[in-house]
Formats: sequence, C-alpha cells, structure tokens
Amino acid sequence: MMSRKALTENDLRQCLRLAGGGTLGLFLCKLMGWDNGSFFCVYPMLLLGLTPSINAHVVRQFLLQAVVVSLEVLMIYGLFGDRPQLMVPLAFLAFFWRFRLMAQGSLFMFGALGSVFLSMQLHFASYPDTHLYDLVTSNLVAALLTVLIAWLMFYLFPDADPRTPRQPATKDLPSQRHEAVLGATIATLSFILFQSFDLRDSLSAQVASILVLFPMHWNGIRFAGRIRALGTLLGCLIGLGLQLLLYSHYDVLPLVTLLYWTAAICCARLHVLEGNQGIGFGALTTLAIVFGQYLTPQHDVVYSIAYRFSSVCAAVFLTLLAVFVLHGLLNRFAATRHASHT
Repeated sequence: MMSRKALTENDLRQCLRLAGGGTLGLFLCKLMGWDNGSFFCVYPMLLLGLTPSINAHVVRQFLLQAVVVSLEVLMIYGLFGDRPQLMVPLAFLAFFWRFRLMAQGSLFMFGALGSVFLSMQLHFASYPDTHLYDLVTSNLVAALLTVLIAWLMFYLFPDADPRTPRQPATKDLPSQRHEAVLGATIATLSFILFQSFDLRDSLSAQVASILVLFPMHWNGIRFAGRIRALGTLLGCLIGLGLQLLLYSHYDVLPLVTLLYWTAAICCARLHVLEGNQGIGFGALTTLAIVFGQYLTPQHDVVYSIAYRFSSVCAAVFLTLLAVFVLHGLLNRFAATRHASHT
C-alpha cells in the first residue's frame, strides 16, 4: 500500500536512477548480445532498488558477494555436479551463512544479494548445456557493470538532501537463529525443487521464492508473498502492453529501450511511494527478467509473460506454505523461537 501520494525531490531522483540504471543495463546487454541477459538487467534493479544511497561499504558488499557466489558455483557444480546428495547440504550451508548475516543486520546487503545471485546461478548451472565459466564470467561482468551504472546514476541524479542512514533492528539470538534456519531451509527447498523438475524458463519463480524471504519472519513473509504476486501481475501486464505496442518491432532496440524506460519509471514511482517495500519492486524485477532474459530480435515475450505469472504464483504459494509449517516448528523450541511469536 502507498504510504505517500507525492514524490519528494529525493524520491524523484531515486526513480530516475532506478529507471535509468535498469534501462542502461538492458540496452548494453542487448546491444552487445551478451548471454544471461537477466544478470545485466536484474542486478541494477536490485542494487538501486534495495538501497536508496550508495557508498563504499555497499559497493564492497556487492562486488565481494559476486566473487564469492562465483567461487561457490564453480565448487558446487565443478566438484559435485554429479552428486546431488552432496550438493544439497552445500547449498544449505551457502544459504545459511548468508541468512545469518541478514539476521544480524550489518551485512544485510551482502547476504540478501548473495542469496539472489546464488539462487539464479544454481538455476542456470544445473543444465548440462550451460558452460560454468561463461556463467561465472557473465556474473562478474554484470556485477562490475552494475557498480559502474549505479555510480553513473548517482552522479547524474544525486540526492537533493542527505538521507538518514537506516539502522538495523536489534534482534535476540533465538530470533536470529530462527531467521537463519528458516531462510536457508526454504531457499534450499527451492533449490531442490528446481533441480528435480525441468523448469528452465522459471527464473522469475525461483527469484520470487528468495525475494519473499527478505522480511525474515512469517508475519513479514506472508505479506511479502501477496505483494510479490501482485507485483508480478503488474509487471506481466505492463510487459504485455509493451509487447502489444512493439507488435513485430521488438527487434528495434531504440524503440524497446524507450518503452522499457517509460515502464520502469512508472514502476519506480510506485516502488518509492510504497516505501521501497511493495508491488513496484516486484514489477521492476519482473520486467527486468522478462525483457533481459527472453526478449531477442527473433523472439517476443508473449509466452514468457503468461508463463511467468502462473509460475510465480505457484512458487509464492508453495513458499508461503513451507514457511508457515517451518515457522510453527521452529517456534516450538526456545532456542529458535522468534520474538514476534511472543
């Protein structure tokens, strides 16, 4: 729900950064014909959308997690790709320490972005026709390019007034354990599900199953699930509208770029008015995945859009069901009882 009805000067500039950064990522990856276009389109949306200001600490977290994720994917699939029984506990551990950092608060950006990046790369790496070194290279190049894009956006559209730094919430130790175990378990279950079925075109669904976990507890996740589904619906409807406007001209990059920026600025406005936690962000990431990964000069996005919405709704529903069951189980023990339960 919107908490405000008008944009401040800072809000307007944040909208311009989000739309400009996301569109520039799309334009460059399509112009250069790079593989894994979702990396180049989603990463700027995540970095510019999750943090309204950027500094050296944020940049270090962003670049470091990209390197760590690349090393983990190379190790997990390079050494144990033919041993799924070993891959599952390794994936759990990789997710667990990230969600533990998120629960502690000071390195939330590192853990949150790392969880999304790891989930995306595990998804792509699971297919035998994927070249791991090409995948890792795309990830690292996209991460570096995203930092350059973010710096350019903040240079072109700096905040008019200083922002008050966000203070991480103080949580007791049982709550931190609860959130770390909950997030890592659900992320691992998502990994297992997408390994067990041929869901190559379900990247949006897998990303959604991770993004809804960011509130870190049931009361927040159940709200985030509904918002994520609505955001995906909005993004799909906007994407379908853009495709209808493009008709058969989806191979004309300047036209695609202009329409994409127009849609992104509208979604960014909604994102900012909601207080950075809502439908607008879901719509932004949906557009980034659909246009970045599936739009090519030879292929439109009509089928991809229809499939995106149905798969995301199913993924969100199953995620919420698993979170509800695990939340209740963890709250039975004092060592993992969340403060919101008491």
